[in-house]
Amino acid sequence: MSLISQIRKDRLPRHVAIIMDGNGRWAKKQGKERVFGHFQGVDSVRKTVKAALQSGVEYITLYAFSTENWNRPQEEVNALMELLVNTILNEVPSMNDQGIRLRFIGDRNSLPGKCKETIIAAEGLTENNSKLTLILALSYSARWEILNAVKKIVDSGVESERITEELFSSALETKDFPDPELLIRTSGELRISNFLLWQIAYAELFFTDKFWPEFDEELFYEAILSFQSRERRFGKTSEQMTHSA
Repeated sequence: MSLISQIRKDRLPRHVAIIMDGNGRWAKKQGKERVFGHFQGVDSVRKTVKAALQSGVEYITLYAFSTENWNRPQEEVNALMELLVNTILNEVPSMNDQGIRLRFIGDRNSLPGKCKETIIAAEGLTENNSKLTLILALSYSARWEILNAVKKIVDSGVESERITEELFSSALETKDFPDPELLIRTSGELRISNFLLWQIAYAELFFTDKFWPEFDEELFYEAILSFQSRERRFGKTSEQMTHSA
């Protein structure tokens, strides 16, 4: 029986977030430069998007470039920015055909001009699509996002007694999206790496030893099935969840 046929449509996570890790290490194992791994990783993004569409997931957030990644060798950073721009330009027509809306979260002001122009244009060209929302976290850091939200709230003059979880969430980059219910990380690393720290408070975690260029539809379905096999109690007991079902 295929994995996708085992997925229950009534228990799908609406939003899946993914830390795409291991491009460079995968490339080194092939005897290639790190940049080769990033190029191969684009194909894994296509496979992931295809799997999300086929399974019925509504939102996918991909950790494309963290604020810490700016500390990598300049040659690699330049190659990543060029790859990002070219990939977006090439993929937008296909996204429109498939009903995919593209959105970006992160510090846009830190991006090169060409990159910023490209993501703004891509968001506009895909804004009316509604089958799947693909969110790229670019020059993103959860701590930066949280501090930025605090500054927005303070600058707006809101009194401390009026600050709620809902108000705080509305000041985040992800205010237009539901929180992820499933977080996937590739390459065998068991950490969050400053990604969506507020939003994944109740997310289920799925780790795989596969490097990102090895990630495909079947691994995505495996993660969904793992999610569906778990009891999500949100602090309640199993008995309480059974009675409320």
